[in-house]
Amino acid sequence: MAPPQGQMRPGRQLAVLGFIFVVLYLLVFFSGGASGGWKDRLEPRLGLDLVGGTRLTLEATNTVDGKPPTAANLEEARQIIENRVNAFGVAEAEVVTEGNRNIVISLPGQNRDLTDVGEAAELRFRKVLKATDGSGAAAAPAPTASATPAPSGSATPTSSGSATPKPSGSASPKVTSSPSAGGQGGMAPTPSASAAAPTPSATPSAAAPSPSASAEPVPQSVEQQRKAIEQKVGAAAWAAASGLQAPADLTADPSLADKLKPFGTLSPQEVAVLPVGMQFNVPTITCAQLDDRPAASIKDENQQAVACESGAKYLLDKAKVLGTDVKNASAQLDQTSSWVVSLNFTGKGQEKWTALTREAFTNEGQACDQTALGSDGKCRVAVVLDNEIVSSPEIQGVLTGDSQITGSFDNKSANALASQLRYGALPVTFEPQEQQNVTATLGDSHLKAGLLAAGIGMLLVIIYSFFYYRLLGSVIFLSLVLSALLVFGALVVLGRSIGFTLTLAGIAGMIVSLGVAADSFVIYFERLKDEIREGRSPRSAVPRAWVRARRTIISANAITLMSAVVLYIVSVGAVKGFAFALGLATVLDLVVVFLFRHPIMTMFARTRAFLSPRVSGLGRALPARSAEAGTGRNPRVKEA
Repeated sequence: MAPPQGQMRPGRQLAVLGFIFVVLYLLVFFSGGASGGWKDRLEPRLGLDLVGGTRLTLEATNTVDGKPPTAANLEEARQIIENRVNAFGVAEAEVVTEGNRNIVISLPGQNRDLTDVGEAAELRFRKVLKATDGSGAAAAPAPTASATPAPSGSATPTSSGSATPKPSGSASPKVTSSPSAGGQGGMAPTPSASAAAPTPSATPSAAAPSPSASAEPVPQSVEQQRKAIEQKVGAAAWAAASGLQAPADLTADPSLADKLKPFGTLSPQEVAVLPVGMQFNVPTITCAQLDDRPAASIKDENQQAVACESGAKYLLDKAKVLGTDVKNASAQLDQTSSWVVSLNFTGKGQEKWTALTREAFTNEGQACDQTALGSDGKCRVAVVLDNEIVSSPEIQGVLTGDSQITGSFDNKSANALASQLRYGALPVTFEPQEQQNVTATLGDSHLKAGLLAAGIGMLLVIIYSFFYYRLLGSVIFLSLVLSALLVFGALVVLGRSIGFTLTLAGIAGMIVSLGVAADSFVIYFERLKDEIREGRSPRSAVPRAWVRARRTIISANAITLMSAVVLYIVSVGAVKGFAFALGLATVLDLVVVFLFRHPIMTMFARTRAFLSPRVSGLGRALPARSAEAGTGRNPRVKEA
């Protein structure tokens, strides 16, 4: 007798399911993120509520001009906050945007106060006073300064630090007046009497700072930290570093090099509390240590600072122009079809910028050293975002109007720099919404409780299945095991590929999915009983029951899946994890329904045990046919 129309061969469906398992677990064991032993490769990525750590949710309110934040604002804010979080020296920190206003920060395994990382980005314009290469030797000076400024664009500029584009070339980027601004361009006019020339810095020369040279008393907490560092590096190293008046040449004094080696072992957080003079003059303090300092370490605009660009350390003057003084920045094509970054300032900001460019162009005030001069012999101004130099253009004149940063920019790099300048001028403000601190012990308890709840839920479903459906209960048991293995493998792979983390809410979503899976069993098996009661044999009833139950099963799972998708889109935080886990488990349950449950039922229908009322679990359906046969009446057996 031919099989019913539309029935697939069960062996093919089971082979497809086996192929899916093989591919999935090959990815589990051999995908790019797999490392360590086989046990490590089988570990999914767990959320903070299961391993412990800190999670902070920040809600973006408005930009400083009162406008709602855009997606671009949030992404730039996320990148800056991620840099700040990484400055803590943590591993696997996660900073993601959720919705159109939230940024969620997760630090696994560590409990920290993260409220400061949501402060607005700090953009500062500081004159470069000195420069030294990474080895501690003075950086090779640019050509000697001349009385007549070079015309705009006369040299091929280089890029700035690692956070911005890196145009090629050997000279620094230039800052000139925009042709449309009516400024003075690259010419150096005689400063007018009415111009607001900056007053010379009252701070002692930064070339020779010492720990005790600070004009203001050091807070006790910082002083205590410095004493702890002094004990760590030793009195000899501390005394040698305190006496340095300029970057040392280690090759000239090997004994000094040995004394200063302990400073190279300091953490970025320890380096951040050292006096500015030490940070710049001690050659064993590297740019890697300086770049990883917390952003707040050079936040004070009234203090000199040290920052790095392309591996060179710069000693920077006080910040005399701030990010809030920038009105706008944009990438444009100039008359020579070269990409430039155009800057314009607010009213007071323009006055500050004019004063700063006058000071840099004429080398007034706190003088810049020859090591800090650009290729045309003029001082440079560093654009510092948090503690990172994003550009250090050479000033080509006293700029009284819109200005341009010229360099070997392309469209992408010019827009990247303009974006950073705009963001510093128009930062997004954040309000901390929720900070969750979970200890490792509590996280472990959550994990055990979640797994116990999932195990109990699955056990209850299996007990009920064997009690009510007997042999058919084995189909339910095997289906749930296969679904669990598929979900587990998917969690491991998704954790490596897209960073999905399993949380306690996600475990709850999977427990709920057990109920959805149990519903599909009930629909199928009860439909099977109805077919048998109508007089069909078990073998023919299986495919007919499947055809009639399939639409209901798909509809029920589709509704659950749509609910999970909507919940995922509109929710944030733990609810999002619940929705994702529920949707994932529902999809994989459908895979098992089509590739295992129906094929295995087709195979069971051909066995003798399936026809036994006491074994198959169809007891209330099969005896009706037997009793009808015992009366001498012909049962209504309808074969396909």
